[in-house]
Amino acid sequence: MTTDFPAATVLGYPRIGPGRELKHALESYWAGRTGRAALEETARRLRAQTWARLHELGLRAPGALPSNTFSQYDHVLDAAVAVGAVPQRYRGAADPYFAMARGADGLPPLRMTKWFDTNYHYIVPEIGPRTAFAAAPGKPLAELAEARALGHATRPVLLGPVTLLRLARAAPGAPGGFSPLDRLDDLLDVYGALLSALAPHAAWVQLDEPIAVVDGGSPALRHAYRRLAALTDRPRLLVATYFGDAGDALPALAVAPVDGIAVDLTHAVPRNLRLFEGRTIVGGVVSGRDVWRTDPDAARALLAAAGATAVGTSCSLLHVPYTLRGEPALPEGLAFAEEKVAEVVSLAALGPKEGPLPRRPRAAGTLGVESRVPYAAREQAQRDLGLPHLPVTTIGSFPQTGELRAARAAVAAGRLPLAEYESRIEAEIARVVAEQEALGLDVLVHGEPERNDMVQYFAEHLDGFAVTGNGWVQSYGSRCTRPPILHGDVRRPAPITVRWATHAQSLTARPVKGMLTGPVTIVAWSFVRPDLPLRDVTLQVADAVREEVRDLQAAGIRIIQVDEPALRELLPLRKEEQQEYLAWAVAAYRRATAAAAPATQIHTHLCYSDAAEVLSAIDALDADVTSIEAARSAFAVPGFDRGIGPGVYDIHSPRIPQRDEIESRLRAALATIHPSRLWVNPDCGLKTRTYDEVRAALANVVAAAGAVRESVR
Repeated sequence: MTTDFPAATVLGYPRIGPGRELKHALESYWAGRTGRAALEETARRLRAQTWARLHELGLRAPGALPSNTFSQYDHVLDAAVAVGAVPQRYRGAADPYFAMARGADGLPPLRMTKWFDTNYHYIVPEIGPRTAFAAAPGKPLAELAEARALGHATRPVLLGPVTLLRLARAAPGAPGGFSPLDRLDDLLDVYGALLSALAPHAAWVQLDEPIAVVDGGSPALRHAYRRLAALTDRPRLLVATYFGDAGDALPALAVAPVDGIAVDLTHAVPRNLRLFEGRTIVGGVVSGRDVWRTDPDAARALLAAAGATAVGTSCSLLHVPYTLRGEPALPEGLAFAEEKVAEVVSLAALGPKEGPLPRRPRAAGTLGVESRVPYAAREQAQRDLGLPHLPVTTIGSFPQTGELRAARAAVAAGRLPLAEYESRIEAEIARVVAEQEALGLDVLVHGEPERNDMVQYFAEHLDGFAVTGNGWVQSYGSRCTRPPILHGDVRRPAPITVRWATHAQSLTARPVKGMLTGPVTIVAWSFVRPDLPLRDVTLQVADAVREEVRDLQAAGIRIIQVDEPALRELLPLRKEEQQEYLAWAVAAYRRATAAAAPATQIHTHLCYSDAAEVLSAIDALDADVTSIEAARSAFAVPGFDRGIGPGVYDIHSPRIPQRDEIESRLRAALATIHPSRLWVNPDCGLKTRTYDEVRAALANVVAAAGAVRESVR
């Protein structure tokens, strides 16, 4: 078995399936229509197809193909299982893996949050002083054997120990001051056992440590890799750093005899790469985060400057769609996962070549921040909305039924007249309004039946965007989105949401929220043109949202929600860059909402994104009401002096929250929030749930809010 590293590789690949086969298999299994064997067969077939396609595209050398990158739900959850970090309360579940991911048997799931600065969500491991670590190498060994049987010698990929501990949270009951990182030595023993198990079967193992771009040369990183590299019974170690410049971490990794380093060159050429001279350096010049073709001259110059010995992707290709094949209506200059693999192979054949390094566009000048009148005046102007203490609302979407999706597909294919489709949308809005009135909600929504996705829908109605037919990207579990491609200047040719919001409002005397996606989120969840600074692109989108706010207000909509769930997501990983970003992100949001009159109540929403880390920026958005994910993680907001809705219903799980637990959450929130400013809402939109689940859950939410409201009169 050769120990030479291949000249071309990728750090990971999409796993949901080109036709979302895994999504359909998962949802069939969860619904009880099929068994575990059918799910496993779909997973096995997808792995085989992936390895075969990567081999066809030119990744043929031993170790060029990654394995253990496939997951039935989440790779961080897989890593926790591989080291035995399964909390005791889940061990008795019928399916502990999916119980941790989705909840089961009355157990709420583990917390979920964003994977660094991407729109992928991972399951947050729980690790405490008594977590009984134990090596469970079955999954990576099984995938190695599968690939070998198909003629492929693969490179297993494991989440690195430092990243795993840094992403984990302290288990319930852990003593104050405990950090999962305190268990590093115990975990390294387990990683040693995993590496020993893999050694007879793999020449190289890839250990992913994206936390290196955040922590730099942390003592934990230095200590971990000194220990792991000193093992005698192990494969060669490739430490993969990505999502930023890992220059600060290189000295800590270089002092350990690790055999190779993979670096993300799309951000910068890390300093100190000379410390790895004589070892493998994988230059990540093909971006795994965008869909633009790689400039071969610029890429070769980066490879030369880095002294790279191999060509790779900047990170896993998990974050881009599978292929451009079958997508005829897109702009030029694009590359999805398959096309990016071809670029890697081509660049490896060409080799490095010295030349000018690429320059990235930067915004020029400062940005003014627009303001509405002070909140006290707005609060006074909004009192005629007649809302009670603890008003109950939802975040926006209601269940997307199979009939709705079929109608949307039929009108796109020309099989259903547009007028008939719009009539069905109006009927669904009437149904949603009636459901909410029957349940007793205080502020209603129209349910968004016309929207396939909260970003794509707006992209379809704004100039400067293109949308794909099958460009699916995994967000979490079985949830996939089709990120739009923002390739030109953004303009709003006509109102987008006014018709549907005003139709809903005509059906009820209760206030109906107009539902908009904020400029930062539209940009964050799109593939964005690289020729303008991100700030400038976001400001163009903010101007389009501002026009929509103005038209909704003119149409009589008194409450307008402008969601920014991606505000935290785009936060740069390096602290020294964060304030600049937050300044222009807040300015973009306020530019979008500044047209609202004092009597118009502006809401915003953030979910599954560690909002506590950007609380000052959330406050600076100056929304009248902010709703925040809190059902999977307690979120305290002391001193927040405007409306706040900490979520009480985790919509990413099929579990129905009980009335008493909702009451408990609301009473806890009242310890820091005045009842006149506490709102009651789910964590996120209800699109992925069924009507039966929604009715049961919202009935409990309304009952709990009513009971708590009575107690604070």
